[in-house]
Amino acid sequence: MARTRWTRTRLLALAAGLQAGCGLLLIVDMLSEISDFRGDPAHALLEIAILMSLVLGSALIVGEFRRMRAANARMEGRMRVASGAFVDLMEETFAGWGLTPAEREVAFLSVKGFSVEEIAGLRAARASTVRAQSAAVYRKAGVSSRAQLLGHFIDDLLAGAEFGDAAEE
Repeated sequence: MARTRWTRTRLLALAAGLQAGCGLLLIVDMLSEISDFRGDPAHALLEIAILMSLVLGSALIVGEFRRMRAANARMEGRMRVASGAFVDLMEETFAGWGLTPAEREVAFLSVKGFSVEEIAGLRAARASTVRAQSAAVYRKAGVSSRAQLLGHFIDDLLAGAEFGDAAEE
């Protein structure tokens, strides 16, 4: 999605630049033909209409660019809030389950997607120790797998999500 947003932004900037360049060329052309306008008002009206279309198009592009930046800022704010809410939710849940500090760390890293071997490496522990701690986490959480553990938190977060705002953007 970031690549799409980046590409869309570049395309809008390119379109605005092209329109500005065409507008400048049209103004130069109109100034060079100013004496001919008296003899051919239809040509003058056509060039004025083209210039007005370029100005309108440029205004629409600038408006779209501003809308995209505002939507991006809102989304980044929501991500910061969601990230903080997710960590808070995990901490509250871990405390409710009575996890030990080691089990909390293993559970947190599991939810983040680390494998047993990666967690063992990060914690300077044996993989068998991490597996035992994971089993204790699953038992205390009432789940049987990492996917169910993650699903528990996602369900809680989605229960309070507002989807109406996403349709507006």
